[in-house]
Amino acid sequence: MTFDVALFLTTFTTLFVIADPLGALPVFLALTQRNTHAERNRIGWQAVLTSGIVLATFGLFGRFILDLLGISVEAMQISGGLLLLIVALELMNGNNEKEPTPEQMKINVALVPLAVPLMAGPGAIVAIMIAVEDARNSSAGVVGGMLAVGAAFLLLHICELLVFRFANPVRRVLGDGGTVFLTRIAGMLLSAISVQLIIVGVTVVVNSF
Repeated sequence: MTFDVALFLTTFTTLFVIADPLGALPVFLALTQRNTHAERNRIGWQAVLTSGIVLATFGLFGRFILDLLGISVEAMQISGGLLLLIVALELMNGNNEKEPTPEQMKINVALVPLAVPLMAGPGAIVAIMIAVEDARNSSAGVVGGMLAVGAAFLLLHICELLVFRFANPVRRVLGDGGTVFLTRIAGMLLSAISVQLIIVGVTVVVNSF
């Protein structure tokens, strides 16, 4: 058994770019500005835990859902690529930077909008499902592939937890300009990843004829 390093790097990069913990900082701080330090830490823990449960559920049972609905993996890759491309364009255009509405302030912000859809939105769900599918076909074997995806999944949520835990100092270091800059870079990386997904899906479909 070997560890699929390439799959680990690809999965972590994709999930990190989509979840964009640094880009989520302004939203997190805005939603928790009236909370104490202890309450902010609790909200961060709840958001990360909820996000992990959602992504793990779709990662483990996503294939079953696809089979139940009669959807091919290639269709998921193409549609997922298009979806991620939309998310990438929003990141580059700054459309994801929205102030919380009064309705959002009345509910548990750790669940909505932090965990879903900010951290475990449609893009991240599609990405984890594709990663698990890639793990099943990994050159390192199913176990090696699953370990790589699991390690990337765990590292992502550790990063998210650290960002929320040290939200205020990180924001002070980056500043508004630094946060916006990193969000734009994340959008560029995500756009390249999304186009690659579309190319792979279309190539498989064309070769099947």
